[in-house]
Amino acid sequence: MDLNERPRRNRRTPAIRAMARETRLDAGQLIYPLFVHDDAADVPLESLPGQTRWSLDGLVAEAGRALALGVDKVVVFPKIDDALKSRKGKEATNDAGLVPQAVRALKAAHPGLCVITDVALDPYSSDGHDGVVNDTGEVDNDASVRRLVLQAVCHAKAGADLVSPSDMMDGRVGAIREALDDAGFTGVGILSYTAKYASAYYGPFRGALDSAPRSDAAYDVPADKSTYQMDPANVREALREVEADEDEGADMVMVKPAGPYLDVVRAVREHTQLPVAAYQVSGEYLMIKAAAQSGWVDEKAVVMESLLGIRRAGADVILTYFAPQVAAWLKEG
Repeated sequence: MDLNERPRRNRRTPAIRAMARETRLDAGQLIYPLFVHDDAADVPLESLPGQTRWSLDGLVAEAGRALALGVDKVVVFPKIDDALKSRKGKEATNDAGLVPQAVRALKAAHPGLCVITDVALDPYSSDGHDGVVNDTGEVDNDASVRRLVLQAVCHAKAGADLVSPSDMMDGRVGAIREALDDAGFTGVGILSYTAKYASAYYGPFRGALDSAPRSDAAYDVPADKSTYQMDPANVREALREVEADEDEGADMVMVKPAGPYLDVVRAVREHTQLPVAAYQVSGEYLMIKAAAQSGWVDEKAVVMESLLGIRRAGADVILTYFAPQVAAWLKEG
């Protein structure tokens, strides 16, 4: 055949393919989500095979293992004892609480580790919502923001490098930025869950934290989070959220989930100059794990392809439970 264009020439050998490769993945682009509880034992998570609800000592050790592999960013999620939960999530602002303890322990053991904290009330709420449910059965935006501001400052006092509001309340980024600055924490960044969808992919995560909405209260509690998390049908709305978070002082923005929302990742990437994160959530993780355990897919190949797809869509950084495993594979070459 008389062809001037033969794209296969750039695919002929591994060395040539490496030269032509457009998207790359390295450990520095990964954030490792870690679960912690107030018990002395580390407990494997049935809902997330391969993941663990760590004791404080176990958390520090696991973060050190990830750091040695090149994963230098973690985000901490707490499992709070039911006895400490309340309607207003007051435990979230306890300077001696589980997350501040975890942050201090991580920073003491691993000063070079970037420690990110989740800012939301659902682990602390007896109602299981990210904000405060009022007596009329609504998640009260402004009352929730007042509590989230205190939570963010609490985490900053403990030494968090970034606070990450995942609640999707209106105006919370600006309120948190102002509070952090007023308290002298001008260097603490905000990684905002900018486009967090009301997704069905979160089930295993809620099982890990026991943080699903609860409907057994004497007052009305919303059965789901659709009044504040985004409608899965919407893309343009995500760009509106990006503009709001930029105006309010976010340092980074996030799309959650990642895999089913690659079009949103791309749209956000093209709409902002801020770093873009994407969260490969628990349901995505579990589907890959289950398929691999059943022998239907090659786990390593599918994990790497899924993360490359998220990077290709425009994410600068990816939150993934596979982070240390991927870092180890990358070291192997």
